[in-house]
Amino acid sequence: MVLIIVESVSVVLGGQSILSDIDLSIAPADVLCVVGGSGSGKTSLARVLTGSLFHSGTVSFKGFNKEITVAYIPQEHQFRNLTNTSDFYYQQRFNASESDLSMKVCDFLAADNSWIDVLRLRDIYDRPLLQLSNGENKRLQLAQRLQGAPDVLILDNPFLGLDVSGREIFEDVLKKLIDIGIQVILLAASHRLPSIVTRVVYLDSGRIVFDGSPKDFALYDQQHLKAVESFDRSLMSSLSSIGQPSFEFAIAMRNVHIQYDSKVVLDGINWEVLRGERWSLSGPNGAGKSSLLSLVTGDNPQAYANDIVLFDRKRGSGESIWDIKKNIGFVSPELHLYFDQGSTCYEVIACGLFDTIGLFRVLSDSQKVLVDKWIDILHLRSCRNKPLRLMSRGEQRLSLLGRALIKMPAMLVLDEPCQGLDEQQTASFASLIDVICAEFGTTLIYISHFVQDIPSCVTKFIRLENGRQV
Repeated sequence: MVLIIVESVSVVLGGQSILSDIDLSIAPADVLCVVGGSGSGKTSLARVLTGSLFHSGTVSFKGFNKEITVAYIPQEHQFRNLTNTSDFYYQQRFNASESDLSMKVCDFLAADNSWIDVLRLRDIYDRPLLQLSNGENKRLQLAQRLQGAPDVLILDNPFLGLDVSGREIFEDVLKKLIDIGIQVILLAASHRLPSIVTRVVYLDSGRIVFDGSPKDFALYDQQHLKAVESFDRSLMSSLSSIGQPSFEFAIAMRNVHIQYDSKVVLDGINWEVLRGERWSLSGPNGAGKSSLLSLVTGDNPQAYANDIVLFDRKRGSGESIWDIKKNIGFVSPELHLYFDQGSTCYEVIACGLFDTIGLFRVLSDSQKVLVDKWIDILHLRSCRNKPLRLMSRGEQRLSLLGRALIKMPAMLVLDEPCQGLDEQQTASFASLIDVICAEFGTTLIYISHFVQDIPSCVTKFIRLENGRQV
């Protein structure tokens, strides 16, 4: 195994200090987890270790008389298509006729890859990459990186988007990797440390403020836990919904069936959501949750072949997708993945007024005031003019949540909304959703693999397994 030595490493991006004077030695026996709040510098430290981010100071690897191979699995990843570009768009995964350019799992992994069965990828070996769930995508990334037999493997929030079974599979695989001599380094939220971790480094504002055992860190974390930064109620009270329609049924589905070639994704779904109800939609990775939501948000053309009513209006009765989207605020990991990284925080939030992925209109004075109000509500003032690529994952996700919330829609559809948020941000966001639903009568559909993240206002539950209600 490898001894990693980091000496006096600092990183400055866009004139802002990201890491400051990092000194760190990682021994072969260490299973290190780097934790910290959103924007603390975790991902930047990982990129320094991989050699992909310019820095001052030195990073050295000792232990082999050969060049060390470092593999990095980012929190989110976009695969390329058969023309070696990544110009997919969000709705493309729901259009069966447009998957031809997408590589399949079998194109991406060699058939003799020993990790295919361990990571339970055999059943999806012939599936287009575009149609993979968030969790399936994560397992595929790991199998692909392990093909190169790396000496060091760095994983950025590897358990995000995984169901309980997926997290157990992933942790078992990491144990196997450690047993065969691969140095494993994890980046994670402080409140979700995997059991395999033997050492914790805590970053705060780009500096190491704790380095010790998980047991000692638990005590440190309790003693130094920051108070949850609540959202400004005075700003919230000045908000109003933008033209909420009158309706009885937000959603009414009868015997809904979705199929791609021979693969049945949804089968016999019957679901009614009344105005003002708050629902949790759950199920394992690949159960059909994202496909079900795509029927609600107007992104799946197979809606026209099914008996679906949205806001008391039957699909296919002359409505446009914009008629549907104007009533919905939406966020998902996939939407985040396909968003233009050059868009600023201000532009991301503002485009929610028009349901577009990017800002293509000139804002009125009142709309400008509203965007800035949401920037302040979400504590994003320092990010106002930053492009997404220069923001932390948490800051990016908060910007997209602002996009979903800005028009105070009749219904919020939130698919894993807290991915990338730290513990305090997650608690604050759940509280914000509770307030919005209580004060504005908002209908809510909420997906999370972590039960503790679900807002307390949720009282209705639907679960999918293998495309069917259970």
